[in-house]
Amino acid sequence: MDPDTGEDQEPCFLVAVIPTDTTDNVAEETLDELAALASTAGARVVGRAVQKRSSLDPAILLGKGKLDEVSRDVSAAGATLVIFSNELTIGQQDRLASALDARVIDRRALILDIFAQHAHTREGATQVELAQLTYLLPRIRGRGIEMSRMGGGIGTRRGPGETKLEVDRRRIRKRIRKLESELSRMEAVRGTQRKLRVRAGLPSVCLVGYTNSGKSSLLNALTGSSELVEDRLFSTLDSATRRILLPNGQAAVLSDTVGFIRNLPHELVASFRSTLEVVREADLLVHVADAAREEGMPERIKAVEGVLAEIGADGIPRVLALNKIDLVEPADVTRLGRAFEDAHLVSAVSGAGIEELLDAVLRDAGTTEALILEIPASRGDLISELYRAGNVRAREYRGDTAVLTVELPAEKRARFERYQARAREPRQ
Repeated sequence: MDPDTGEDQEPCFLVAVIPTDTTDNVAEETLDELAALASTAGARVVGRAVQKRSSLDPAILLGKGKLDEVSRDVSAAGATLVIFSNELTIGQQDRLASALDARVIDRRALILDIFAQHAHTREGATQVELAQLTYLLPRIRGRGIEMSRMGGGIGTRRGPGETKLEVDRRRIRKRIRKLESELSRMEAVRGTQRKLRVRAGLPSVCLVGYTNSGKSSLLNALTGSSELVEDRLFSTLDSATRRILLPNGQAAVLSDTVGFIRNLPHELVASFRSTLEVVREADLLVHVADAAREEGMPERIKAVEGVLAEIGADGIPRVLALNKIDLVEPADVTRLGRAFEDAHLVSAVSGAGIEELLDAVLRDAGTTEALILEIPASRGDLISELYRAGNVRAREYRGDTAVLTVELPAEKRARFERYQARAREPRQ
């Protein structure tokens, strides 16, 4: 029985079709990651196969001989589900299911299923359902009544809040529009919360990284909170924001959000835009990588950078934190330090390197600064803008001048520089 769902683990067989120039290590890592995803979804991996091809067969992806071999292996292993690492069209999915005599899904459907299991808040559930329906919409053509009789199991799980699946394209589009409207309202609430943080003069720092890199553990170590920590992929979907004190005593906000993965389905990137807004609007990103999984780490770092570019966050300053060094041999820690000279080697478990990481956050987060500004009392528009843009700590009037002590974000300081109070010469 799967400990999370209480369901029997479905026996599944994994297949990856990869380019001929792919190294054996990368091929194995592709299957290992697919196996971890399948396990997270509640499946039991009973076999795996890989084929290197210079071009994919447009009908069945695999070569005919390899397909026959996989069919025999699937039958011998008793697998009822075959998961492909490649994205499948509905035609390929149908032909492969017929040839393999098993249900067939692709990696995208598998990831969507995992998100459906782990979405616990209303916003997360809405985002996942929108992604599922966006994925489903182009795949119902020609399937007729079959789509109204979705069976149980991985890849067919009903999305949170979703009603009956006997829906046609028109009803799906209508549901998608409703979900998008709900997310827009939730996004407006998030926008209001962000404005309040800006007005309070709090720098925003966001943890990003590949799934299962230890971001939630690092959030707990940096803030003393107790967010869910599991050694599973995508255990955290809903962003968490906590207050943090920097080494100079100044407060900031630290956010953790959904982990990234290679080729994160576009449906999820689009649906989670409000959650990922916290990444786009951060003053600093802390990119967390798993130091205990050195093999393939450059590729995982590159995958995260790719997602950041996709959501428009590639221009935000960032620091790299190699987490879990408590699981790395001392000699390997030294070598990692040389290989990643600008990285901070940390352990959320032992606390190693945490103070140095906080110093880097203080240095790079664009922290606020308290300024004394002398504004003409007649410029009520500027005074109102200061209240909106920063945190006004004190205000007094000296004749026709309003003297304000205000904390302003870095990007707002230049606008008010001309009003900054100058040091007065001491009387003789």
